[in-house]
Amino acid sequence: MSVIELEGVEQRFHARGTPDGYLTALKDATFTLHSDPPQIVSLVGQSGSGKSTIARNILGLQKPTAGLIKYDGKDIFKLSRAENDNYRRNVQPVFQDPYSIFNPFYRVDRVLWKAVKKFNLTRDRAKGLAMIEESLNAVSLDPANVLGRYPHQLSGGQRQRIMLARIHMLRPEFVIADEPVSMLDAQIRKTFLDILLDFRRDHGMTTLFITHDLSTVYYLGGDVMVINKGSIVERGAVTSVMHEPSHPYTRLLLDSIPPPDPDQRWTNRIEVDDSGDQTPATAPQEPVV
Repeated sequence: MSVIELEGVEQRFHARGTPDGYLTALKDATFTLHSDPPQIVSLVGQSGSGKSTIARNILGLQKPTAGLIKYDGKDIFKLSRAENDNYRRNVQPVFQDPYSIFNPFYRVDRVLWKAVKKFNLTRDRAKGLAMIEESLNAVSLDPANVLGRYPHQLSGGQRQRIMLARIHMLRPEFVIADEPVSMLDAQIRKTFLDILLDFRRDHGMTTLFITHDLSTVYYLGGDVMVINKGSIVERGAVTSVMHEPSHPYTRLLLDSIPPPDPDQRWTNRIEVDDSGDQTPATAPQEPVV
């Protein structure tokens, strides 16, 4: 079993005009992801709450100002070259924007072939092609319709699923998915989420799913952490947090979801207390007459 541990992670950025000369994006982030049993953990919060900062820290793209991020007990920023290569293979990202993932000058095949070569999956081209086609089929893509094409010739959903096909080939222990469905339509979004659930069930992959959308959190199930202004303010099973939230900010997020009834309308504004304890104003939802 492999484990990713965050211990008191803090991230500060220099910022002019602030009292201390810096902005704190992340405060004392402490949690654990484990690969056995595989899990889906959602990290939910509004834009600017620190979600993507956590993703960059875990992926090693940004070293935290304070605290530790450990993989199997070792600081990820002090791994040997071989250990770092192993970490890179076993902790794979899916980013938000399917339009900026690919170099527009190359066919999309290049992303898949580079994974084959970089991680030494095979040296036989026929076997490599078979692996690529198998992984494309696993994410509901027809190889004949996507291989050989340029990024602009594919939809955003197809591009995101190609990144999932890359993950399928590598079989990592952990997937760090940073707002991966925010730019996809509803049907493709469901397909994407179902693939993540399949990855957990069939290949034992643990996913940290970062989002602002509570509906996708509820669909995925598992556990959830709620982050506000850089601090994780609530955590627990999705069902318990969604139905019995204990923190005012979590209740605010839930109250911001419109009811699935066209006859129901918000009649008042929701007020946010910027001091940290955020509570919604009473917002009765009355039928429109």
